[in-house]
Amino acid sequence: MKRRALLSLFGMSPGLLLKAGISEAKDKNAVRGVVESEPKLTAVSPKGTPPPIRLYAMAPRANSLDGMTLYLVDATHFDGSETLLMEMQAWFRQNMPSLKTVFRKKAGAYAADDPKLWAEIKANAYATVMAIGH
Repeated sequence: MKRRALLSLFGMSPGLLLKAGISEAKDKNAVRGVVESEPKLTAVSPKGTPPPIRLYAMAPRANSLDGMTLYLVDATHFDGSETLLMEMQAWFRQNMPSLKTVFRKKAGAYAADDPKLWAEIKANAYATVMAIGH
């Protein structure tokens, strides 16, 4: 009878014989002084070293928004962002009438700078809500 058929009757894999043969061969080589050299691999991360993280303190919080100015800025012109900001503005007018809200659209694409708008916000706004999509 063949070994495979015999082993399969016992529910064993023929691979067990192979593994046993390999380990026996390694043991014999170790006794003879033969050293198997395995290649050494060195892994290097392609990400490199990230720059250090710069921490910023949180902005001071106000006890109330009464008499303050809130800018609502549509920064990306994403579908529905203007509608959302207009709804927010209506809510603030109804529920916080002493809060002044100003709606603005940022010029250009999201990543483009808009120095005129930033200067206006810095000069007039207490806080800003920017709609940037998704």
